[in-house]
Amino acid sequence: MKKKIKYSDENIGEIEIVKDFLPKPEELVLRENTVKVTLNLSQSSVKFFKELAEKEGRQYQKLIRNLLDKYASHYSE
Repeated sequence: MKKKIKYSDENIGEIEIVKDFLPKPEELVLRENTVKVTLNLSQSSVKFFKELAEKEGRQYQKLIRNLLDKYASHYSE
C-alpha cells in the first residue's frame, strides 16, 4: 500500500536556486572506461530513457551512464 503524502502550508525556510547544469538528453555522449554495477531504478525513469534512446538511436544504458558521469564531474570539480 502506498503512503499518502500530506502537504502543509508552513514555511519551508531559506531556499537556494541551483543553476541547471545538466545537458539536454540528446547531448549526452558516450564515455569509455566503465565499471559494471547493479542499480534499481523506477519504472518511469527506465521508460523515459528507453523512449529517448529509441528516438535518438542509442542504448538507454549509455544515456543513463552519461547523465551520471555529467552529474559526478560537475560536483567533483
